[in-house]
Amino acid sequence: MLQAPTPRPARFLTLEGGEGVGKSTQVKRLLANLSRVSIPAVRTREPGGTPRAEAIRSFILQGRSESWGPGAEAILFAAARHDHVAQLIAPHLAQGTWVISDRFHDSTRAYQGLTGGVEDKLIEALETLALDGHVPDLTIVLDMDPKRAFERVAHRDVEDGLAQTGDRFEKEELEWHRRLREAFLAIAAANPERCLVFAADQDQDALEQAIWEAVQARFPELLEGTQA
Repeated sequence: MLQAPTPRPARFLTLEGGEGVGKSTQVKRLLANLSRVSIPAVRTREPGGTPRAEAIRSFILQGRSESWGPGAEAILFAAARHDHVAQLIAPHLAQGTWVISDRFHDSTRAYQGLTGGVEDKLIEALETLALDGHVPDLTIVLDMDPKRAFERVAHRDVEDGLAQTGDRFEKEELEWHRRLREAFLAIAAANPERCLVFAADQDQDALEQAIWEAVQARFPELLEGTQA
């Protein structure tokens, strides 16, 4: 009697980086590549992903929590992440669906921790509560000089006829964004088994291919039998 094939385990991937580096674009392209080889996957984002987490996202990005300081914001992000993990990430992984998230816990470490000055002990305690063991299997860090990233976003907005309002993090001074960039690079250097850094100022098609090749190399057993 033939046995049913063993289901391939699902993986949790995150994309990180500063403002304007193109994470959302590459999340969409990675999701399309997984679909092309018949890997079930869902796209999500942080803060957000669930109704309660999206409400917290709106509150923070509108600047309504800014006066509370980075410590309080780290707690808000952790609350949103706790709901995100419990309601979306963990259930999808359990049913065999890959999860691709535009930002996750590394953003709190970079924004509120290394750049905002929140102590490691608080960040770690919040991670223990919010993640519930769901650390990403692979984190793609998109790296670009902040000045170049903002020029690209401004050019895109002009082409699309969009007003350049931006959220409260986008409005920070350039030097702040340079420190943020260094924070993400420091996180990647401290976690080489999980994080891969890619130059985000290259052609988007070339970047997509580099990320896809990295995913295939990292999880060859999961992609066995699929067609590239």
